[in-house]
Amino acid sequence: MTSIAPLGNTSKKIRVGLVGVGTWAEYGHIPSFKLLPEYEIVAVMSRDQEKADAVAARHGIKYALNSLQALVEHPEVDFVVVLTPAPQHEAGIRAAIAAGKDVYCEWPLTPSKETSRELMELADKAGVRHIVGLQRRLAPGYRYVRDLVRDGYIGELRSVRLHISVEYFQKERTAKLYYTIPPENFSSLLSIYGGHFFDAMFTMLGHPNSINALTVNQFKEVTLIETGEVLKHVTADQIVMSGTFDNDAVLSVHFEAGKRNNYGVQLDITGSKGDLKITNTTSFGDAFNRIEGAQGDGQPMVEMPIPEMYNWLPPSDLGGSVQELTNLYAAFARDRNDGTKLAPTFADALVMHELMESIELSNSTGQRVTLK
Repeated sequence: MTSIAPLGNTSKKIRVGLVGVGTWAEYGHIPSFKLLPEYEIVAVMSRDQEKADAVAARHGIKYALNSLQALVEHPEVDFVVVLTPAPQHEAGIRAAIAAGKDVYCEWPLTPSKETSRELMELADKAGVRHIVGLQRRLAPGYRYVRDLVRDGYIGELRSVRLHISVEYFQKERTAKLYYTIPPENFSSLLSIYGGHFFDAMFTMLGHPNSINALTVNQFKEVTLIETGEVLKHVTADQIVMSGTFDNDAVLSVHFEAGKRNNYGVQLDITGSKGDLKITNTTSFGDAFNRIEGAQGDGQPMVEMPIPEMYNWLPPSDLGGSVQELTNLYAAFARDRNDGTKLAPTFADALVMHELMESIELSNSTGQRVTLK
């Protein structure tokens, strides 16, 4: 089974510069870096200097900048972390690559598969390490289930059922979620949540070889709560997908947005010898995944505590979604130090781009699509 010993202070600290200082930066990224001894945040950048100053002051960060070039070229920054909305990712990534700095970017990488591929090739040519924020695959529970499946706990895989219901992306949204509405921003339910959960599931179980998909837009208009502005909405808030794996195991998936109650995650994995289940009371938040399993016939599902060997992190009170991110940064520190390849890269983002295109193709043609 996979485990990682903490690096401690045996290596030079990775000095971080943050591009973008929104809610997720303060809720997720800054606490993650503070928890890990391998990192030090040395600079933050926002086009709003007052905002950069305030975040730097709250978190004891040395430099507050209002220029992307100033951040990526700063001599004390080793690692550029791009946290802006998806349409702005390209500019931050290009600047980091041009400066020869390792770069992290949130998922979705960019709205365009072609642009994402170009950026990956530029980074590889420049010898720049690149990672993408598909962090769920590195949560302890997902790693544990991956190893259970690999080691034969369920026998041969027979079926997989994933249900993701999201309390977000409702008909009424706060103004700060405006970027989720225009389709060209590639920041919809499918783009964001689909990318995160498909990546986690396929990392555990392998990729399907073919899919059928249906996408439905039930919310034709979205209202911004603060202003009452009503905007046209064309992206899907319901996605249903079926598929098969190479051994003819079957896959069924349902993503739904704007769910008022009883939302969260349920992943059921059925095998020839047993069953596994992953559940969570939210698709994004403080709650941690619950793992259950059973072997044999007619047995009750029993909670399976995650073994300590899967814990890569120092003790903390960080919630489940933040710890997923922290595990990604723990993995990247090991990649830099030991040459491992644990953290997801821009290549993994391209796999998700390809899947999104296949889902849209299947929906538009009504036909089954063979995956590469």
